[in-house]
Order: sequence, then structure tokens, then C-alpha cells
Amino acid sequence: MYSQKAKSFLDQLARQPTNDRVTCCGPLHLQVLAMGVLHTIEHSLVRPALRRIRPAKRVDLGGVTVEYKSELDGGGLEFGQDFIPFLRSRGMPKQPRLFEWCAGPAFIGFSMLGHGLCETLCLADINPAAVTRCKNTVRLNHLEDRVSVYESNNLRSIPRSERWNLVVSNPPHFIDQYEGDIRAHDPDWEIHREFFNTIHPYLADNGVIVLQENNRGSTVETFREMIDAAGLEIVFTHGDHKELTRESVFYFIGIVKKGADAPAWASQQDK
Repeated sequence: MYSQKAKSFLDQLARQPTNDRVTCCGPLHLQVLAMGVLHTIEHSLVRPALRRIRPAKRVDLGGVTVEYKSELDGGGLEFGQDFIPFLRSRGMPKQPRLFEWCAGPAFIGFSMLGHGLCETLCLADINPAAVTRCKNTVRLNHLEDRVSVYESNNLRSIPRSERWNLVVSNPPHFIDQYEGDIRAHDPDWEIHREFFNTIHPYLADNGVIVLQENNRGSTVETFREMIDAAGLEIVFTHGDHKELTRESVFYFIGIVKKGADAPAWASQQDK
């Protein structure tokens, strides 16, 4: 793909009479063409090649060595680690099975496993590169009997036999920014909406969903109607603002099946 300036010039050039085309191709026009070609080479060839050959990094999270690449980190190494103290502060006991939705390299899930907040772990992401890193982490730490990893567009490729007591996620936070960045962009909240509409068969009767959202891109009210329409209900929020914030402020939403007997740790608002 050419840059927009280069494309506009090519369209203009194509409409020129043949005899006029030589005179219009001055230094400035040639420079625009060259910039377009260089932009194409950089974004289509050079950057993807560098991402492939760049060595993976490793980080220790609760005694689990997690393999990742920087371009896969959507914030799980930073604000995503807030899950650990937050859930402990609510007195959450160890969960039999935890699922990290939109896992990326699974910084949150592996950290919770390492810190003893779950017994077994299920991970899923749409990005094959992220899934590869998750599988490498499983092998590196000999966790094959405790961790399942799926490549899946939302929940579409996950076996119906899966049952989760706790679902956590730091999902894409914006509908009108970062277009093309699957870590951050959720067009019209369709990823969230599909998740809410398809989670029921996988969630244990007293299971809890805890999402970490960004007040710069959403408020609790952004999701309330779609949560309710999916047969779910909000049981707690923490750290949220009623209006969008200018800077990133991360907050938690706790969600259960509508009418479910929520566990004690999840049933108190903003503890």
C-alpha cells in the first residue's frame, strides 16, 4: 500500500494526458512517491521481519517464568498485575479453574497461578504469536498438567467442556482509538458484546468475571446494558469514575450470572 499522499498523486498522474506526465513528475512528486514506497517497505517488510527475529524476553511472575515479546504486552506487566492485590484484598480463596480472556502472553493468568490464586489455568487469544508464547511458557515451567491454551477468536474455538470458576481479563479498552491494534481496539464494543453473550456455558453457576477496564475509554455504564442483555449482572465495581477521564484510570467490574448466588468475596460492593 502506498501512503495517502503517494496514492493521491498516482491517481492524479493517471488522469493526466500522456504528454503532460513527464512535466508533472518533478522532484517534489518523485519525493512523495519515494516516501510512499519507503513507508510500504518499512511497515510491510522491515518491521514484521524485525518482530520475527527479535529474541523473546522472559519475566518471573510469582515463580513462573513467562516468555513474551514487547509487542504482545497490552499492559499485563504493569496495571494488569493489580489483579493480585485487589483480589487478595477482597479475601478471594484459591479458585479451582481460572480463565484469562484476551490473554496475550498471559501475564495475569500465569501471575495468579504463581501466586497461588488458582489451581489450574485456561488461556485463549486470537493472536497466534501470543498463543505460541503461552505454550512456550507452559513447557518452560512444566505446567502441562495445569494449563490449557487455545487459539480462539473470542470463545469460538474453546471446547464446551471447559468450566471456569473465575474469569479475568485486561481486554481491548477503546472503540475509536488505536485502530488495527488488537491489544487496544474493540470496534463498537463488539468483542465485549460477543464475550458477554457467549460466556454462560463456560461459567460455573457461582463463577465470577472480573474485568479490568480503562476509564479513558469507558465507564461502567458503557457495559451495563450489554451485560444485562446477556443474562449477567454487575455485583461490584472498584476504582471507576462516572465520566470518561483524560488520563488512563483503570477500574474493575465484577460480573456473575443473573440471579446467581455470588461467593462472599464478590458480593460486597467496592470493598
